[in-house]
Amino acid sequence: MNVTSTSGLILPERQLKPRTKGLTVLIDNGLSLHAFQDAITSSPELIDFVKFGWGTSLITKQLQEKINCLMDHNIYYFFGGTLFEKFLSQNKIDQYYDYCKMYNCKYIEISNGTIDLSNKEKAKYISEFSADFHVFSEVGSKNSEKSDNYCTSEWVEQLHEDLDAGSIKVITEARESGTSGICQGNGDMRYHVIEEILASSINKEDIIFEAPTKKMQTFFIQLLGSNVNLANIPFTDIISLETLRLGLRSDTFNLFDKKELE
Repeated sequence: MNVTSTSGLILPERQLKPRTKGLTVLIDNGLSLHAFQDAITSSPELIDFVKFGWGTSLITKQLQEKINCLMDHNIYYFFGGTLFEKFLSQNKIDQYYDYCKMYNCKYIEISNGTIDLSNKEKAKYISEFSADFHVFSEVGSKNSEKSDNYCTSEWVEQLHEDLDAGSIKVITEARESGTSGICQGNGDMRYHVIEEILASSINKEDIIFEAPTKKMQTFFIQLLGSNVNLANIPFTDIISLETLRLGLRSDTFNLFDKKELE
């Protein structure tokens, strides 16, 4: 545990950046430049990555200015997996590679949540791109009905396959709305899937759980502690998520009991 220097409170220990666990991945869905810069400059120590959601990078007029802001504050960035899928669907995967290189991306996301692409085929692209990028892959469909047909063993098999292919971390799909993939269409989580994943041999630090809602953020922190990796975090939740991680909100207030603090 860690004692904060200003308050004297004993709070959960959080790694300083660059972190290997307890990652916070924001999603930019088209925020204005000034709002983006204000959020980043206000709390850079709390932000590990920013994902430019789906294909927003293609039509964001001031994309380079946003990237420059992130680089100035030691925050990594990548483009949403749907953009990879769009390039692939038009047989323009070389152009996608060039696009990521043009913006000096160190990280990319590879997914198959929208197009008809087997996980085996996805793993092939993970392997190829991992030679030049750090790859985040994503497991789960954006179609809630298709997600209903996923059996729990498929989730675990695909997580293993992606990691074996070269992914540095695998993201569990939930969309920015929390209504697909690891979630049901009504927003309820697929608890049996999560239990199966956690019962597997996969290192929990190799998984990033998309958690766009407070309900999901609270659930994963209660389940896996303050240093769980969380993604698709709205820009408005930067501070509030960290207070959840530290037990400073009612939802996680009693998570770290007296015995843990001694």
